[in-house]
Amino acid sequence: MPRPVRMDQLDAAPFTLSPAARISVAGPGAHDVAVLLRAELATDCGREPEIVDEPPAFGDIAIVIAPGEGPHADGSDSEEGYTLEVAAEGVRIGAATPAGAFWGVQTLRQLLPAAGGDALAIDAVSVHDHPRFRYRGAMLDVARHFFTPAEVERFIDAIVLLKVNHLHLHLTDDQGWRIQIESWPDLTRIGGSTGSDGSRGGFYTQREFRDLVAYAAARHVTIVPEIDMPGHTNAALASYPELTADGVAPELYTGREVGFSSLLSRDETTRRFVRDVVREVAALTPGPFLHLGGDEALSTAPGDFAEFVQDAAAVIAANGKTPVGWHEVGKVEGLPAGTVGQYWDFTTPRDRAADLALAFVRNGGSVILSPSDVAYLDIVYEDGDPIGQDWAGGPTTLRDSYVWDPARIVPGLGDAHILGVEAPLWTETVPTIDDVEEMVFPRLAAVAEIGWSPASADTEPVEAARDLEEFAERLAALAEHWDAAGTGYRRVPEVPWRQLATEPGAG
Repeated sequence: MPRPVRMDQLDAAPFTLSPAARISVAGPGAHDVAVLLRAELATDCGREPEIVDEPPAFGDIAIVIAPGEGPHADGSDSEEGYTLEVAAEGVRIGAATPAGAFWGVQTLRQLLPAAGGDALAIDAVSVHDHPRFRYRGAMLDVARHFFTPAEVERFIDAIVLLKVNHLHLHLTDDQGWRIQIESWPDLTRIGGSTGSDGSRGGFYTQREFRDLVAYAAARHVTIVPEIDMPGHTNAALASYPELTADGVAPELYTGREVGFSSLLSRDETTRRFVRDVVREVAALTPGPFLHLGGDEALSTAPGDFAEFVQDAAAVIAANGKTPVGWHEVGKVEGLPAGTVGQYWDFTTPRDRAADLALAFVRNGGSVILSPSDVAYLDIVYEDGDPIGQDWAGGPTTLRDSYVWDPARIVPGLGDAHILGVEAPLWTETVPTIDDVEEMVFPRLAAVAEIGWSPASADTEPVEAARDLEEFAERLAALAEHWDAAGTGYRRVPEVPWRQLATEPGAG
């Protein structure tokens, strides 16, 4: 999970992971991948193999990183491709990059039984695999409800099993400001003091955020920070009244409505604020992207919105980052070339959503697909759920999350123009990390497979190409690994879940 490009069952004896098995490493970065594999095996099945810098012996796991070790014989391998060969003699993961080897490790983890004991056997298989899109994301809204660094690390550990390689952190909103800005300290002192529904406040110090970025990067996940503006900014306005039109700080906000707040445009204090915030956040983030939000700015006049976004995007570009904005930003002309749009409308575009998404492509950029009626993870599974929202056309079932294709949403937007897919979780109604996991899993597995696995033929209906029953069988097997790791999930009716060994771990 996700389904590999090619996986062949071999007519040969299986591999057994014995207590004496070692991890043999060769090539730059292989040792770091092996360290992560050893830690994951300890959690998954109680094994902690020795790591050795020597050729593999019978029964060992080999990780080899070198040019030409990817899935393509001609050497034209993607940065994240890998091969996985399983035989009685041992396991061999080959990749041209550490990222490719790490994703091969995730496939190996899923093939191994999620249980201890002496008989950890895998059928002999040959896997050649690489992703369809280079951006496969999940978004966690830490502004509405704050999640600690340890909770975010727990979330990262869960999403990498699905080969998700970007974590979009929604850091600021009306209800809270979650990232320390040294030049504007009241953003967290005041704006970070509460959250949605009056929940606990909290924020990441710059050191904590750097550590989160490093933790993610070690697992080949890029953090994408979002500073939402010019709307969704009440926490900032409550912290600094000089950012408001009348110089009066509004009350801190803990509700769920949107669209009522706005930073000033055409104002030098606001420009200084944006320059300082972007400079500090960009310095904390080695990844290429900085998300400026730009959605639901209902209290910003159109002309002011255009000028604000132009200025903010230019500041982001000047700090060496590619600006990313929700698709409303597509209405603004003069954006830096290559600006990325994130589409959040429905699978059948409404109003101008399709044209706004295409505007990014016309500007030399690309688009991330997050259609809200299938990819938003905060939407309820079924009517009457106590957690979640239902504004995106009603409940989103596992089938809804699985049976769609990114290249069939916006006419004229094909794979060449799509950076990837992302499944966002907004947390107005999601207060704990356990609730997060129940809303995210198993639906993130469906979106992750859409982002990784090969597309169906253009002439084939999506419903025919995506076999939900077969997907559900694989999902039931994956859930055993969630149980072993203590990752929560929703036991949706479409999946033939297996008997739990213990109750904790199932949502």
